[in-house]
Amino acid sequence: MIEYIVLLTWDDEASVWVAENDDIPIALESDSLDTLIERVRIAVPEILELNENIKKVSLHFKMERQTLVA
Repeated sequence: MIEYIVLLTWDDEASVWVAENDDIPIALESDSLDTLIERVRIAVPEILELNENIKKVSLHFKMERQTLVA
């Protein structure tokens, strides 16, 4: 089983959460953190199975939120 850490970052300008990982070709975003996590849990195993023939994946999430204060 391969472990991946997916970074979930809040984009203050666009008001969305963005999922990123240097090893997985994902481009996912959502205005809800829970929705984004669910989308990543569904999409990443499918992407890895299709592109890398990896069938078992362990996902860990790291969240960052920075809000600009005027």
